[in-house]
Amino acid sequence: MMRITDTVKHLIIINVIMFVGTLAIGNGTLFYDLFAMHFPKNDAFEFWQIVTHMFMHGGFMHLLFNMFALWMFGTAVEQNLGSKKFLFVYFSAGLGAVALQVGYYYFKYLPMEAQALSLGATPEQIVEVFRDGKVFTAIGQEFNQIYYASMVGASGCIMGILVAFGMINPNAELMMIFLPIPIKAKYFIPGIIILDLISGVTGQSFFSPSNTAYMAHVGGALTGFIIMWYWKKTQFNRNRWD
Repeated sequence: MMRITDTVKHLIIINVIMFVGTLAIGNGTLFYDLFAMHFPKNDAFEFWQIVTHMFMHGGFMHLLFNMFALWMFGTAVEQNLGSKKFLFVYFSAGLGAVALQVGYYYFKYLPMEAQALSLGATPEQIVEVFRDGKVFTAIGQEFNQIYYASMVGASGCIMGILVAFGMINPNAELMMIFLPIPIKAKYFIPGIIILDLISGVTGQSFFSPSNTAYMAHVGGALTGFIIMWYWKKTQFNRNRWD
């Protein structure tokens, strides 16, 4: 059992405080409305949600699994990189997760919005339809789901940390709870990312709840890989930041 590092410990404390606040204040909806990441075209979107959603969780098990992963992989990464570089990877991965997930939503949303406009609807009418809970029959339910989509959790950050762990310790053996077969990190982690990518494109879940933001996982992992690849290529000196 490795000793938890200071930065990881503080991140876990903040996440727990936010979760308790979500339950204790505003009947479980105030924090979610204010701090979850909403689709930018929705009136509920605020710029600070780009960061605050990283400290929000949808339930106790969501929080538990994310914090366990943060402790397990984050401690090893912080010990290797130092606190400042660890935080840079962590938050950069979170931002990369938002960018890819929201970008993917826009990729699906904008053609449907264009179709609605081509049917004679105005932008104001489209917003009114969503606000009233109605759906354009020619476009389908997905339009409504994207408009009201929201994102919570540290999963994107943790995927970036997981990739960093794998690049630091490629031969470390990992395994899933429901598949207790040791697999080296250099094979295990890319496999997880590929499954997330497939799930994001097809909508078919392999090991995560169906409401998982799969593209956020991919975005966090990709960001973590780019950062670690650049640092290793340029032999970025840890002492420059510590």
